[in-house]
Amino acid sequence: MGTQHATLSLERWRTFPRERQILMIANELHRGGKLFAPEDRGRLHSCYERVLNLTDLTIAAQPARSLRRELLRWRDLVALLYVAGEPDPAAHEAALSCLLRTTPASAAQIPYVLPRPDRREG
Repeated sequence: MGTQHATLSLERWRTFPRERQILMIANELHRGGKLFAPEDRGRLHSCYERVLNLTDLTIAAQPARSLRRELLRWRDLVALLYVAGEPDPAAHEAALSCLLRTTPASAAQIPYVLPRPDRREG
């Protein structure tokens, strides 16, 4: 696991409510959304490692089979970003958008972290 979460155990992760777990994963992914420049590739790769590790903890901590299944599917999206040769900002944003829709608390953050279609640059 990356250095930021190296000491985070499954037991400790289970103490956080599901909503907080999802928000913590989303926070890591949101930070990575600023790392698409060529000089930031290593940092983006590390971000995806942290996201995958936190996702794995969340999956292991979930008693709800349906949520585990959805998180496993979502994890595949991030794994594709992790192994991609080039960063894909649109796929990154789509993965964040999908994750934020997992819980009501995280969905409430969408207006603050995802650009509105009418405000996108380019």
